[in-house]
Amino acid sequence: MRRVIQLLALPAVLLAGCYHTTIVTGQPAGSETVSNQWAPAWIDGLIPPNTVETASKCKNGVAKVETQMSFPNVLVGAITFGIFTPMQIDVTCASSSRVGVAPAGAPTVAVRDGMSKQEITRAIGIAAEISRTTHQAVYLTR
Repeated sequence: MRRVIQLLALPAVLLAGCYHTTIVTGQPAGSETVSNQWAPAWIDGLIPPNTVETASKCKNGVAKVETQMSFPNVLVGAITFGIFTPMQIDVTCASSSRVGVAPAGAPTVAVRDGMSKQEITRAIGIAAEISRTTHQAVYLTR
């Protein structure tokens, strides 16, 4: 019986991939980065990590955001039965001040000063849906 469990567990371990997402804003990448190797998420990511504050370090905006669950993150999630599921977040700052300038004809979604967190979240969701259906980058503008 023990051998059967081991044989069933082996494919589960081998097929378990590490989660990875990259968001590219279209801004040229700079040399400054903001990284959090253990951003705390809970209940298999249902409660996401807090927002990564980059404004003080990324004066020209953000060029790229990468989120992933590294092997150590996945291991901790497995040990805690998915209760604590940390993830790695890496932000690459932009090198120029082109923030908010979308190429001519590119799809854009406006995010204005004074918008509530829910309105900003909704705008990002709309941008994601447009990107999913059109298969092209969507720019958030002010």
